[in-house]
Amino acid sequence: MRRESAGAVGRPLTARWSASIPLRITPTAVLGTRRARRVVERNIWVYRRGWMYLVSGFFEPFFYLLSIGVGLNRLVGAIPVAGRPVAYTAFVAPGLLASAAMNGAIFDSTFNIFFKLKIAKTYDAILSTPLGAADVALGELVWALLRGGLYSGAFMCVMAGLGYTVSPWVILCFPSALVVSFAFAAAGMAGTTYMRSWQDFDMVSLAIIPLFLFSATFFPLTVYPGWLQVVVECTPLYQGVALLRGFDLGMFNWALLGHALYLAATGVVGLGITARRLAKILLP
Repeated sequence: MRRESAGAVGRPLTARWSASIPLRITPTAVLGTRRARRVVERNIWVYRRGWMYLVSGFFEPFFYLLSIGVGLNRLVGAIPVAGRPVAYTAFVAPGLLASAAMNGAIFDSTFNIFFKLKIAKTYDAILSTPLGAADVALGELVWALLRGGLYSGAFMCVMAGLGYTVSPWVILCFPSALVVSFAFAAAGMAGTTYMRSWQDFDMVSLAIIPLFLFSATFFPLTVYPGWLQVVVECTPLYQGVALLRGFDLGMFNWALLGHALYLAATGVVGLGITARRLAKILLP
């Protein structure tokens, strides 16, 4: 009977079996997904009485949209997009939808993550269970996506109700908004793992406000100077605004795929950094 090597004897049977089959179907990967669900369930349980804090981030882009529709729309007039005139409200609405998706994800992935990590020590308790750092990162990311999806879905209903949608392809804005939430949630969590105190959150505002103002949400990209256009095009919120605006206006081209891949890559990199950082900070 073949004897196992000394290194293999010390490993659990599950680990030895997992090493012999592709990573995508290992029991560890499947169980990890199930364990991450427990983090989401915990957040739902916590927010069952704090629903007002959950929905509060929706109102800022909603009030922007309402004020633009009531006031600025008649003053600005139509905006030329790819050679066709578009009402100002229809031009701005997809950008504000991207901002709503960003808000829904970024605040959960920064303030709440920092509180659980540094103040409440929630993750220390979670990691004393069978859950690992990757489970925590994935669970918190899913929760941020749920919140971003809630904001995006509600905002799209408002857009449709006010008549600010242009084409039936606007339905594709919802999954696209989830991609925007994914990118910002993962990047926000990764950045939060490097924060040391509440004062560091000034950097979050310092990043979010310029992203919002210089994202081609309120003005076409062509109104910026040439060098600033290049900078704006490199920002994740602009990528989200361009993606959602393209779907809302029914303007399909290969650039939309590039925007989606940019956001997806940002999310994947951020999630990987978050998992490694949490393991480094919390695990001995």
